[in-house]
Amino acid sequence: MPKPPLLSDSTSLFDRLADGITLASRRWGRQGWWIFLLIFTLIIVTSLPSQGQSDRFSPNAKPITQSTAKPATEPTTEIRGVWLTNIDSEVLFRTDRVAEAVNTLSRLNFNTLYPTVWNWGYTLYPSSVAQKAIGQSMDPNQGLKGRDILKEVTELGHKKGMTVIPWFEFGFMAPADSKLALNYPQWLTQRHDKSTVWLEGNLHQRVWLNPLNLEVQQLITHLVLEIVQNYGVDGIQFDDHFGYPADFGYDPDTVKLYRQEHKGKLPPTNPQDKEWVRWRADKITAFMKQLTVAIKQVRPQAIISLSPNPQDFSLNSFLLDWKQWEEQGLIDELVLQVYRFDLKAYRREISDISVQAAQNKIPFAVGILSGLKGRPVPIQQIQEQVSEARRQNLKGVSFFFYESLWNLGKESAQDRQIAFQNLFAQPVPRPIRPS
Repeated sequence: MPKPPLLSDSTSLFDRLADGITLASRRWGRQGWWIFLLIFTLIIVTSLPSQGQSDRFSPNAKPITQSTAKPATEPTTEIRGVWLTNIDSEVLFRTDRVAEAVNTLSRLNFNTLYPTVWNWGYTLYPSSVAQKAIGQSMDPNQGLKGRDILKEVTELGHKKGMTVIPWFEFGFMAPADSKLALNYPQWLTQRHDKSTVWLEGNLHQRVWLNPLNLEVQQLITHLVLEIVQNYGVDGIQFDDHFGYPADFGYDPDTVKLYRQEHKGKLPPTNPQDKEWVRWRADKITAFMKQLTVAIKQVRPQAIISLSPNPQDFSLNSFLLDWKQWEEQGLIDELVLQVYRFDLKAYRREISDISVQAAQNKIPFAVGILSGLKGRPVPIQQIQEQVSEARRQNLKGVSFFFYESLWNLGKESAQDRQIAFQNLFAQPVPRPIRPS
């Protein structure tokens, strides 16, 4: 971040002060020394900004949103994305809101949209696959009735020259009371004590479909291919929900398969046993390989995007080994979720060796938290994190989530949009994967 105008010349001011005091002392003695110091102090005080200006730099002031906050270097290619979700956000529930969002993002030189298409156990587009599986073609929310938001976002985004990559948000996760979970209890994975419910945020009851179950794999594959085949999207995105919590995996199907491959031996009771973690993660990777092949057969140019947590957490907490996915060529871009409020922690995550190893092979961007309902993120923090990503030579950023870009912050929507306009001063294309 640039320093305030007064502070940017602090070194030369102190140098001049020291030189002046020395000269006055030599010429006129102690009395001259005090006279010079008084005069210099008056000059400094009268040159300070007015009250309205100085508030900009006080601890409680709004973060800088004018051009002085613009990062020094703006790349010539960059992923500039945003996630569009129906959770704590109203943007998808009316056609005019979708159009307004796309127009605003385009005006501010964003170039990538990640609209959610799968959560709460439903699709957010009319799906014949979902209709057959659960008897409901899409989410029953009244704001989605009679609409196809995936078609809307894709057409509007493409008219503005934006890339549209639908986000398979819930992956293998579903609400415990969803039709999907209730209709297919045999598809759910379990803990060692046979329990199936997982509390998301210690509040929301979730269950997890078993990624090793062949019927589950078939459902997920058909849903993904339905999108790739029937919509003019530019790819598909997955995240950590394409794994599952590490304390699961003790369901009959998984145990049977493990015993077949381990001479009848039962899985370790410790869910963090390294071999047990590795075995389950490798099985998920094997399914992802099958899915990648299927997607590329339908649309070879489709971008397979992944937005996981940092590698160690992703692997040990959700059994998703994105390092292996990248090394095996299963993904075309990676947007690492680094939702940190502390800049040092943020910097540590994006400079990790796993990031360094991958960023030269595929476009590697960072997911930045732009705010949550009831927990706004200061625009200055967003500016600093974008700047740090650029200093680390990452290939872009994506923000979670649209509503919090300018509607949930403490600053005005106008000030926050000015800040993004400064960050993305010029339209730039997305980076392409090195051949």
